[in-house]
Amino acid sequence: MRAFFDSDIWFSFTRSWLTMGSAIVAFICIAGAVAAPWLAPHNPFDLASLQLMDAFKPPSWTMEGDPLYPLGTDDQGRDMLSAIMYGARVSLLVGFSATIFATCLGVSVGLLAGYLGGTVDAVLMRIADIQLTFPSILVALLIDGIVRAAVPREVHDQIALFVVILAIGVSEWPKFARTVRGSTLVERNKEYVLAARVIGLGRFKIMVQHVLPNVLGPVLVIGTLNLALAILAEATLSFLGVGVPPTQPSLGTLIRIGNDFLFSGEWWITIFPGVALIIMVLSVNLLGDWLRDALNPKLR
Repeated sequence: MRAFFDSDIWFSFTRSWLTMGSAIVAFICIAGAVAAPWLAPHNPFDLASLQLMDAFKPPSWTMEGDPLYPLGTDDQGRDMLSAIMYGARVSLLVGFSATIFATCLGVSVGLLAGYLGGTVDAVLMRIADIQLTFPSILVALLIDGIVRAAVPREVHDQIALFVVILAIGVSEWPKFARTVRGSTLVERNKEYVLAARVIGLGRFKIMVQHVLPNVLGPVLVIGTLNLALAILAEATLSFLGVGVPPTQPSLGTLIRIGNDFLFSGEWWITIFPGVALIIMVLSVNLLGDWLRDALNPKLR
């Protein structure tokens, strides 16, 4: 632990007030989302506690506001602050899960392509190149459409969360694969890899035990930045109505619901979830930018 606090990364972190502020904001967002069942003022998805008479209440600081609902309520009388905290749980769950899935798939493909080379490298990288020609959101929409056509609607509603994670993860893996492949091409010709071959280690052990730990630095940076992109992708899909089901609304779903009332005066129903999404994504992006600079030896 002491070695970490004496490291260049920690020194770089403490020197940047913007990075420290972003880390604090990101921690608050994640902690608030994870602890929503205990910290949220209300349970917005408990139908027994909802009162339609409380619908469309403005924020508490306005003339018609209610102190019980600091950020107002939506069309069903749900507390917006509580809905945002619960919605952030879904957005973060999808973002982290999709990023982990894309990282595992991309690292595996890149490691195989870079170390084995030849036909394996050519085939895997051409698949990645083809996918990179399509926008990620279109790939996610295509996968979601295929699943919707292949399974009954009732089944799709039950697995919708997993479908979104799969769709976003599959659309993002080429970034990891190309980065790991480039690093592996450099590492596979170094002395420690040649020494491992001489003592008779197999290809799989060399890739996993020796090459992989030395190519994970760029992956960490891409993963941090990709987390923000995955959260935005999930919000986009939910805003288009093809994301998570209404019974598990995310920030994108809340923004889509509030958009129907934006021009009728109930601006808080869509503005506050949108602001929460912006703050969350911006803080993660700023951390990713700092991490990219901190791990770049040319900038030390």
